[in-house]
Amino acid sequence: MASMGDIIFWSMIVLIVAFSAIIILFLALSFSTSSSSNIESDNRFPVANLGEEVLLSCQLTPAETPQVMGDVAVAWTKANLSGVVYKYKDGAPQLADQNPQFSRRTSVFPNAVARGNGSLLMAAVRRGDDGVYTCSIDADTGAGSVDIHLRTAVYSTLTFSVSGGTLTAAASRWQPQPGVTWLASNGTALHGITQFSRKPSGVYSFVSTLKQVGVDDVYTFRVQSPLVTGTSKVTITGSGVEVETRFSFSAGPSLSPSQCLVPLASLLIYAFGAT
Repeated sequence: MASMGDIIFWSMIVLIVAFSAIIILFLALSFSTSSSSNIESDNRFPVANLGEEVLLSCQLTPAETPQVMGDVAVAWTKANLSGVVYKYKDGAPQLADQNPQFSRRTSVFPNAVARGNGSLLMAAVRRGDDGVYTCSIDADTGAGSVDIHLRTAVYSTLTFSVSGGTLTAAASRWQPQPGVTWLASNGTALHGITQFSRKPSGVYSFVSTLKQVGVDDVYTFRVQSPLVTGTSKVTITGSGVEVETRFSFSAGPSLSPSQCLVPLASLLIYAFGAT
């Protein structure tokens, strides 16, 4: 009669084999989809600034000359929304069934379309533009589609000034209310004073000050919301400040198939190590 340890061991083996089969099937489906698609995007999880424009990238790869591509058709749709976002076919826009939400706000680049690039320019981004968009391209050299997950945020540039030993950072529009941090050149957190003002629209402006700064001192100022982080390196000079600012954006939700294999490998090592 099998011992309880043997029963537990073989039960684990059965579960691991079943889980492995599911992962392999998932990988096979993923790779078969991507290999038949030939459609890529430079950024599948873009963040758009409300009121401004955003480019949703989508291109057929590898790129070819118009003579090789032949007639190229591009269609953009949005999940759970009737009509098209934008359609380009036979060398011209085809907008009879365009959803009114995107009227006069979306366009492609005809010269780029002829080379298999169907990237969409969306102007005056609204909060309701959040969502999953599908770009479909059909050409003589290939066809396929790719999903773009657009997210929207509110953020603005940062301005800095120094006077009487006080360094000031200001911004006119962020939403939701961001977190603000001052850091010394060695990474130590410093005590700044920040005042927020909330507009009726729910957008925040702020002024943040740091006292007792000196010439040639270097500070880092960071403002962060759920989707956007602005990081500025501020150097105090004899005549004012020198500033280097960069914005970074949160990555989209992801747990790649390769990441799924990590816990699987750990389980296998544990199971066979237990023997």
